[in-house]
Amino acid sequence: MAAAIAAIRREEGLPAWHEMTVERARRREDEVFTADAPAVDRVGDRSIPGPTEIPVRIYRPATSSPAPVLVFYHGGGWVLGTLDSAGSICRRLARRTGRIVVSVDYRVAPEHPFPAAVADAESALSWVAANAETFGGDPDRLGVAGTSAGGNLAAVIARHTRETDIELRHQLLLYPITDHAADADPCDDWSGLLTRADMDWFWEQYLPTPADGAEPDASPLRAADLGDLPPATVVTCGFDPLGAEGVAYADRLRDAGVDVEHAHHPRMAHGFLSLAGSIDAADRALDRVASAVDERLG
Repeated sequence: MAAAIAAIRREEGLPAWHEMTVERARRREDEVFTADAPAVDRVGDRSIPGPTEIPVRIYRPATSSPAPVLVFYHGGGWVLGTLDSAGSICRRLARRTGRIVVSVDYRVAPEHPFPAAVADAESALSWVAANAETFGGDPDRLGVAGTSAGGNLAAVIARHTRETDIELRHQLLLYPITDHAADADPCDDWSGLLTRADMDWFWEQYLPTPADGAEPDASPLRAADLGDLPPATVVTCGFDPLGAEGVAYADRLRDAGVDVEHAHHPRMAHGFLSLAGSIDAADRALDRVASAVDERLG
């Protein structure tokens, strides 16, 4: 699997993220990851209120109303990523779970550094909780989800809901970023879709100052208290510079008494679930993720 992702990088002529300008990296990310995906019964775009207007895309499968809702935050190091590039995994999650997926186009760095993405992510969940019934959703069966930087935002927002009247049923964290100071994993010298040098570059774009990396809203692993959080599904990979910090976060959640399902894939690489349409192992892993969503959201 890791070799397959490295081959995609070579075939696409994709340089390392940190070797490109922000503008070029955004274009290439969209070109590589905006792909055909299974049809969903209804897909609609709208803008919702927040610190500024926030674009969202709502994927509604053929299901009865009211349906559980998964609020999804895309990956891309808080710098890359769009509703289009996240479309494939959102469509697959909606189809396989029978749940509505609301994909959030939060503001990205460096134009909008930390904590702008956190503010948008929180505003989007609050809007969904207040307005789910308007698009066939059930406000009492909500979850948050995200890949990579989106997994970071989902983890942060799940913790924030302890201070609100929103009751989350699930947090789905797919190879999440959890710690600014995490050491590089031994896999860092491979030519996959993410390396530690890439992560250093993403952090440089995202944080106003390196000291901001110590904030729990940037590095959820550093939160003093992770108790009383919604049940979590955490997916981590062996070929991923984020692997160790994702494992550490799953362990800390469990130690705090949170109900955690942790699926570690030692032969998989960062971003592998986005290849569920072409790689059987990724397809099977996404089926297991969908089963976890089914169980948690009811």
